[in-house]
Amino acid sequence: MSTAPNSISMAASMSKGGLRPETIAAHALKAVDEATGAVVPPIHLSTTYGRDGDYQPKLKENYQRNGNPTLWHAEAAVAALEKGHGALLFASGMAAITTLFETVPAGARVVAPSVMYYGTRDWLQRLAELGRIKLTLFDPARAGALEEALSTPADLVWIETPLNPTWDVIDIAGAAKAAHGAGAQLAVDATATAAVTTHPLALGADYVFHSATKYLNGHSDVLAGVLVSAKDDPRWRQVAMLRSKIGAPLPPFECWLLMRGLRTLFVRYRQISANALKIARHFESHGKLEGVLYPGLPSHRGHAIARTQMTDGFGGMLSILVKGGLA
Repeated sequence: MSTAPNSISMAASMSKGGLRPETIAAHALKAVDEATGAVVPPIHLSTTYGRDGDYQPKLKENYQRNGNPTLWHAEAAVAALEKGHGALLFASGMAAITTLFETVPAGARVVAPSVMYYGTRDWLQRLAELGRIKLTLFDPARAGALEEALSTPADLVWIETPLNPTWDVIDIAGAAKAAHGAGAQLAVDATATAAVTTHPLALGADYVFHSATKYLNGHSDVLAGVLVSAKDDPRWRQVAMLRSKIGAPLPPFECWLLMRGLRTLFVRYRQISANALKIARHFESHGKLEGVLYPGLPSHRGHAIARTQMTDGFGGMLSILVKGGLA
């Protein structure tokens, strides 16, 4: 079983080096191959690895399903960007999400917003219908709703911010305080903020998730998900074990492509955010629209929180309300 020790040690060493996040991303952790001096990490495609004369593996892991150097390198880069203990890359976003929910004890409660990515919602509802978990949904737009939902014990709180498709912004620090006060851990889907403008772990979250298919890769040629943990804890070790047993790690070539995408993450995200803000402002007063939902607009109900929580752009996603509906 891999707990990604290579990722953890590499991420820790880079964080101690004091490099800015932009530098960490642009240089893919500034790694230089010891054997060749190459500044681009090699792709380790081998599924198995040789052993020494005592039949001991040369690497900590001897099978690709448990981990390999290309995977560890990509994980270390994401962990460093999120300033986390470690990262685990999965073959899709839903693979990461479903693995995390698999760690919830049978019959325990999960608290989540009533508005969220449909894939996550459908999976949680499926688990609840099967009796695997108890599910409590709260209205993310109503003050105090999360605290009310946590009036009974819970194991895990899952939030998404900004929320798809209303782009409401949840106060992560407040959610962390509420979750921990109820004995639960907090996981944050931060796909829309791309490890650039919001850092959930620094705000008190226990885990942060990204659909790496989106901003982190940025080239529409990698399907991937990633979980980053604030610390090494029993749930995190269980996630690592399950990923290996299920066989869901991100393959080496996709890891390499993801590292390539990370090099331009900050440039892409900032320009996308600037473009989205211009589009939102343009359509906000359009005569055929009821309004525009975008956290960068002062008219958006989550703008006040967004200004303090999203410190480097408001992202590239927005929704429009058409007068008279879709017809």
